[in-house]
Amino acid sequence: MPTFTVERLSFQHLAELPNAWQNADYLALLTKLDYDNPAAIEPTELKAMCQMALTDLEPGAAAPLVLEHLLAGQLTAGQIEQLSHQMLTEKLWEENPRLELHQHFFNATQLLYEAYNGQFPHPQAVEFQVKVTAADPADLALFDEAPAAPLLRLLAAGLSDHALLHRLFGEQLAGEAFAEAPAILWQLTPSEKTASSVVFDVISSDYWLEEFKYADTYEAPTHADKAAETAG
Repeated sequence: MPTFTVERLSFQHLAELPNAWQNADYLALLTKLDYDNPAAIEPTELKAMCQMALTDLEPGAAAPLVLEHLLAGQLTAGQIEQLSHQMLTEKLWEENPRLELHQHFFNATQLLYEAYNGQFPHPQAVEFQVKVTAADPADLALFDEAPAAPLLRLLAAGLSDHALLHRLFGEQLAGEAFAEAPAILWQLTPSEKTASSVVFDVISSDYWLEEFKYADTYEAPTHADKAAETAG
């Protein structure tokens, strides 16, 4: 199994995810809210006007509109209604069993938290850069097809044994399939690549990777999922 040197280059907290909300999203929400002629609003004012229009409603009435906008087609009306009530007190981006929806729950809560001055749970994400250096440059090909699983295995090696990743996903970390990995690493972008190293920009929830801020440079083995290896 190939071994890599892992070096954390930076680490910071985020209150909102970059590019999570576009002007088209604000326009769509304003239309849902029956706002009069939203297309006439200056682009720089759209976010503020959208949040103001949301706060004309009670928090429990605004939440389903935001969830419906983000998750139409992925959840039933009944599920959206139920989750809307939970959103007021629960961190759905951590507690909901459907990991593939966590990033959407984070974005929905972030917009509502800001609009309602903290009446929703406080969302916090982490963003960091990590440099991965291969002893054998050919091993970097592990990250070409589906980088989330092999990278998450490397990141987990920099966390303590009692970290949530180890407790909940020990089998996947050691095994040949880690289907949840892309839902844990919300945004994963290779930013710099040399013959023997690659730098990844990573955004995730602090729920999973807050502890990585303490990681020193270390060496660890990793492997791609079996399906990814076969596809490659």
